[in-house]
Amino acid sequence: MTEAKLGWLQRLGAGLSRTTRQMTEQVTQVFAGRPLDQEQLDALEEMLIEADIGPSAAARITQAFGEQRFGKVADDREVKEALAAAVAAELVPRQGRFDPLSGPKPYLVLFVGVNGSGKTTTLGKIAADLTARGAKVLIAAADTFRAAAVEQLEVWANRAGAGFVSGPTGADAAALAYDAFAKARAEGYDVVLVDTAGRLQNKQDLMNELSKMVRVVRKLDPEAPHEVLLVLDATVGRNAVAQENVFGNLIGVTGIVMTKLDGTARGGVLVSVAQASDSPIKLIGVGEGVDDLQPFDARAFSRSLVGLEA
Repeated sequence: MTEAKLGWLQRLGAGLSRTTRQMTEQVTQVFAGRPLDQEQLDALEEMLIEADIGPSAAARITQAFGEQRFGKVADDREVKEALAAAVAAELVPRQGRFDPLSGPKPYLVLFVGVNGSGKTTTLGKIAADLTARGAKVLIAAADTFRAAAVEQLEVWANRAGAGFVSGPTGADAAALAYDAFAKARAEGYDVVLVDTAGRLQNKQDLMNELSKMVRVVRKLDPEAPHEVLLVLDATVGRNAVAQENVFGNLIGVTGIVMTKLDGTARGGVLVSVAQASDSPIKLIGVGEGVDDLQPFDARAFSRSLVGLEA
């Protein structure tokens, strides 16, 4: 295992520590060296729901766990191994891949999500990673309503060595995205990363604007945008599922980024989102550093969630 990969797995474990602590304490109390019975399975299901895993997934995980362990006495590690395997079975089919350098050029990525989800920071981290790998990246600040968002994104662009385009406050976001894409095509950029306003799921006019953005970039390339990443904040819990439902239904989300997993004691919400969405989980974030945003690894996440080394 490479040093970089090992470092990320250690950060993942540390980032999920609040969830892990809560779950492991309860697991120890529930199982405590006794043969597994229905009462314990009921307690396990309740514990999973409290971790925001969601009722349906919690029921399936509990059933799978019970099929392996029912009537057996197991130590803590055996319990965690079985639980991790059951969680991974839910998540492996929902694991996706984000690889903008393998697609058409320029590869257009839209970042969507509500204010505070970590959208702008996520975009900046991706830009830094791509430029470090030698890609020519253009960042477009299409959140034209918040000057602070534009300034934050320009800082990220400068830090990453990426190109940057923005417009005046209140400018037409769709037109800005179109112009950025046209510039990228003309000047040989590899990737275009477009930040959008933090659209609240109950603001239909803003959602319509986002749909317009998709329509206008398709005038340049019928396949654009090549990726629509929905950024969700793990700390909002089950509300993340509601946000995914709205965005996914309106604009065709192709992948999900789950941020701030280090800031919640209910990291199981990722399982709920994965099961509720037609889009795969592609990236997860467990910290503020550029290296703290990484491809989603379902098995590693499942093991870290229950306190095992990934």
